[in-house]
Amino acid sequence: MNGVLFVLLLVLIDQISKIAMKVISNFYSESFTIIKDFFYITYAENTGAAFSILKGQRWFFVIMALIVCVVITFYIIKYKPKKLEKISLQLILAGAIGNVIDRLVYGYVIDFLDFYIFGYDFPVFNIADSCITIGAVLLIISELFFGEKIRLWKK
Repeated sequence: MNGVLFVLLLVLIDQISKIAMKVISNFYSESFTIIKDFFYITYAENTGAAFSILKGQRWFFVIMALIVCVVITFYIIKYKPKKLEKISLQLILAGAIGNVIDRLVYGYVIDFLDFYIFGYDFPVFNIADSCITIGAVLLIISELFFGEKIRLWKK
C-alpha cells in the first residue's frame, strides 16, 4: 500500500471514530461496557498529553506535532527507510496528524478507549495515540533487533 494512502487511511479511521464518539456523547454521558472489568468506551476531552501532562497547552502541542510531521515526512522522503522503519514512522505521523486535527478543530483531543488492566484503570486514549505508541515500539524494535539505523543526523 502506498505510504500516503496508509497514513490517510489511519487518520480517517481515527477521525471517524472520534466524530462518532462526539455524537454519541451528546446522548449518553456514561461509559459503555464492552468487556466487564477490562474494556470500556468512555468519552473524554484531553487538553494535555498522555496522563494529562501539560494540560491546557493547546498551541504547544499543535506546534510540536506539526514539527514532528514535517521532520518525519522529510526523513521518509530523503532517506528512504527500510520497510519496518518506514511503517513505524508512518504510524507516528498518522497519530500526530489525527491528534493535531482535534486540537485545531476542538481545542482538545477526543479520547475514548478505556482499559482496566490487572485492576489498574489505564488512562483513556484514542486510535491516534495507539498509532503513535505502536509506531514508537516498532521503531525501537527496528533499531535494536534489525539494525535499521535512524539516519536523521547523518549527512
